Amino acid sequence: MTMILTVVIIAAALAVGLFANQVRRRRRAAAGGGDGEEASVSDLVSPLETLAVLLLAFVIVLAAESYGSASAAVEAEAGRVDQLYEVADYAPEPQRERLQAAAVCYARAIQAAEWPLMAEGGEKSPVASVWSSGFRTHFKELAHRDDPTFELLVEADDERSKARQTRISEASPAIPPSVYWFMVVALAATVGAFAFGLPRDRGPSHLTLLCVLAVLFTGSLLLIEDIDTPFSGQIRITSETMARTAQDISEDYAADHPGGALPCDAGGVRT
Repeated sequence: MTMILTVVIIAAALAVGLFANQVRRRRRAAAGGGDGEEASVSDLVSPLETLAVLLLAFVIVLAAESYGSASAAVEAEAGRVDQLYEVADYAPEPQRERLQAAAVCYARAIQAAEWPLMAEGGEKSPVASVWSSGFRTHFKELAHRDDPTFELLVEADDERSKARQTRISEASPAIPPSVYWFMVVALAATVGAFAFGLPRDRGPSHLTLLCVLAVLFTGSLLLIEDIDTPFSGQIRITSETMARTAQDISEDYAADHPGGALPCDAGGVRT
């Protein structure tokens, strides 16, 4: 209902304005007056230019914030997995080895199984969720023993879970398609209006500046589309941070538990 009412009001305003303009022109023509007070093309383009630039700036900020949140979540998740492994070093056996093994397998599963899903809009991988569920199973065992590391482990896991959820949610575009295409139409109309309003005695500089403006607008649109999908664009966020964490804690596990076998393969799949 709001959308229909908005369209009707704007259309009515346009129709009333055009009708009033025709009435004024007829009266001035009947009185022998000129058209000196009529708005020039530049007067009409100026509001359109302002609208397009403000909309472009708003969308760029929105897309950049989404990209920044996704990047921060990736860093936070990897850091919390590493922290979880280190804190588990103070837990008693057998929970110590089981928690550290689960941390290694979780990091591997995120990198190998869940990361490809980020490019498709974000979705949890059941391969990684097996290990995050395993964390809570081991936490319950520590809680029953009143272990002092319980609260530290739960806190680290809670922050890991929040970072994972943020990463997944930010994988989806933050800008609705309707807003993006409205911005495209506004910028295209601005470029077209500038081209229409070029002076009759235009020189090469006018055409050059117009082409530069069109290129900048196009580049801005492509940049927005790219960073609005932070895990699939040209400047996408990679799994390098989690890969480093998986490598580091895998080496630590081999050193801490000589001869111990991890309960997963290189892709984090339970063996």
